[in-house]
Amino acid sequence: MIFVFFITFAWSWILWLPLVLCGFGIIPLSKEMLSALSIPAIGIGAFGPAVGALCSLRTTKGKGAIRTYLKSFLSLKFGWKAWIAIFIALGASTAVAWIIPEFFGEARLSTLLPSYFIFPLYWLLMVFVGGGQEEIGWRGYILPFLENKFGRWLGSGILGLIWAFWHLPLWFIPGVSQTYMNFGGFIMLMLGYSLFYSWVREASGKRPLAGMIAHGTANAFVPLFPVVVLSVNAVQVRYWIWVSLTLAIGIVFLLISTMKTKAQKEETG
Repeated sequence: MIFVFFITFAWSWILWLPLVLCGFGIIPLSKEMLSALSIPAIGIGAFGPAVGALCSLRTTKGKGAIRTYLKSFLSLKFGWKAWIAIFIALGASTAVAWIIPEFFGEARLSTLLPSYFIFPLYWLLMVFVGGGQEEIGWRGYILPFLENKFGRWLGSGILGLIWAFWHLPLWFIPGVSQTYMNFGGFIMLMLGYSLFYSWVREASGKRPLAGMIAHGTANAFVPLFPVVVLSVNAVQVRYWIWVSLTLAIGIVFLLISTMKTKAQKEETG
């Protein structure tokens, strides 16, 4: 397990390091050049968890293990509960956080998408290359090991913390959305997502593609219902509502799942 984390962090942080150094002024680059380099470097770096998982599989089980593992992502038979929960829970938490401040005098944040009609295409992009691909490593490969060793709650919590700190270099890259977010709040967000995605994995019959779809869906809703004001000095009311709701949703879903599993064991035992 140490090996997969080492590859994951090394791949991502090495690619992100030059951008961080630019942010500190150690590597002098114009804003235009930094912006042009940030998108591909951050995007390729985001494949770190997938690279870590595939390298671990190749090292421990041989070349054929990668093919077998990737084939497990082809099943869409999650069951209606997982599909509905992914869109309702993640969409509602973001939309509610976006709307509520307007009742207290906050100005509306306009959608960051050029059109609402582009959302389905943007959603697909997020599922496969805009965050969802991380789940090839996080929930697809690493989470089962952590849950088997520590249990669902602690295993998901540990992965949520690791996942949050894996993002840490992004706070030092100018222009990236994380620079406007409080890192403590981001930890809350990752813990909430991690607990919820654990539920999604279980509800889908442990089909790993469900994690990719959940992660991509969560990312796709953010520009549709913006919850972060892109200003350093802004009071991020929406952000704090969003991360709090996400953490609460993760706790509630996993708690219900745990209670259901316990009840089933008592009935059969």
